[in-house]
Amino acid sequence: MELHGKKLILASGSPRRREILSGADIGFELDTRNNFEEIVPEGTEPERIPEVLSIGKSFGFHRELADDEILLTADTIVICEGEVMGKPHGSEEAATMLRKLSGKAHKVITAVTLRSRDATRTFSDTATVHFASLTEEEITYYIDSYRPFDKAGAYGIQEWIGHIGIERIEGSFFTIMGLPIHKVYSNLKDFCR
Repeated sequence: MELHGKKLILASGSPRRREILSGADIGFELDTRNNFEEIVPEGTEPERIPEVLSIGKSFGFHRELADDEILLTADTIVICEGEVMGKPHGSEEAATMLRKLSGKAHKVITAVTLRSRDATRTFSDTATVHFASLTEEEITYYIDSYRPFDKAGAYGIQEWIGHIGIERIEGSFFTIMGLPIHKVYSNLKDFCR
């Protein structure tokens, strides 16, 4: 993708986001240094949480941007029956999340913020995931084998559990993975004009 003399900086430690950007042939540099504390203001609507965090990460970037730089930050959450699920803190919490997702549909929302010195744009995308019923053995196997502690909702759609446990999705696979690349691509094209 032609960025018209601009440099894209990905400010995310997610290997999935790196993989998705690379897969779309979008060149980028990686810089994850950030001063933002991921705290959501009381009373924030669940659907807006990823936007709030994505914007916070953008403005928490450790330095000023140069004239030719565009910063990309993102955040993903899972919402199941009104409950917001971020990243689990250990095996017990991961198992609890997966039990709640088992046999149900849930929403995955990923928000992205693009920022240059003189413009900021935030957008989000939502997908719905329908999980099959999971056994305790499957949940334990997945957690022990894949350690999904860096993933919202305690699962990665591209991993074993996605192969055996997801019956269908509505929306973008990549939004569920952590970066709605179709929207990133179109917004970046517009941003680089």
